[in-house]
Amino acid sequence: MRLRQFLMFSLLAVVIGAVIAGVGYWAYWNYYARWRPVTIDKDQAEIQKLLDAAGYASPQRTGPALYMISYRACAPCARYQREEFPKLAEANVDTRVIVFARPDREGASQSTAAERATVAELWINRDWSLFLNWMASPRQSWTAPNVRPADGDIARTAVVEASRQFVDKLTPLLKGNGLGGEYPLLIWRDRDGYLKACACADRRSYSFIRHDLGVADETPSLISLPRPEPIPPAAPDPEVVAGPPAQTRQPRDPLATPSQPVPYNGQAQPTPPQKGPQGQPAPGSQPEKPSDSSNIFY
Repeated sequence: MRLRQFLMFSLLAVVIGAVIAGVGYWAYWNYYARWRPVTIDKDQAEIQKLLDAAGYASPQRTGPALYMISYRACAPCARYQREEFPKLAEANVDTRVIVFARPDREGASQSTAAERATVAELWINRDWSLFLNWMASPRQSWTAPNVRPADGDIARTAVVEASRQFVDKLTPLLKGNGLGGEYPLLIWRDRDGYLKACACADRRSYSFIRHDLGVADETPSLISLPRPEPIPPAAPDPEVVAGPPAQTRQPRDPLATPSQPVPYNGQAQPTPPQKGPQGQPAPGSQPEKPSDSSNIFY
């Protein structure tokens, strides 16, 4: 009977341990591991060669480089550019944006004529201000002002096609390193020089990039303690400001005992004679002797 109970409890402990381990692994993967970037350990030279040859637009900063591959209708791409680019600019990161025009799908165009013209212009002239103006405008109302159209222009149409070929060559290389096909695709080198990549469609991946590029992380802690209200300085004591009250000098009573004893200088202090009424010596007092008492007899 006891052996049977021991086996039942042992089996229950094994089941509970397996459940706890499974939940822990799922939590680790769901809240941390799945959002981490991948380290490129295959075809690094080929990937870097494609990045260098692409027509990216950047603010030409002198800090570390971050490549972002995106297209205009990509909402996560616009969100990353809106939320993270100001933080990266404070760390002097050179954000190099590579935009492409998506190819047609089943005969339906996935890009507008203005988008194709803008893509060609960015690849040719790499105008950073044009990219900012494009992203600041609504997609449907963008008309690419002062930009030459790509449709009907053989050279600019070839540039648009080159942007698509760039993505077609890069995507399988990144998949070979375990990266999915979501956008934006972000590629950079960490502080140790390792090439990393991320399909950062979720905000939970942003902190990893900031850490590798040396950007100050502003992520709040899980437990946010309220800050104490500042205590205003107390008013100073009026007595300290005004000082102690002035002491009034009281008239001295000649018959009062002095507060400080008279210092002794080695000689007897003369005692003034006591006199009675009308200048007569008081009874019981000795008369004063003259200075020369040699000729006086008593």
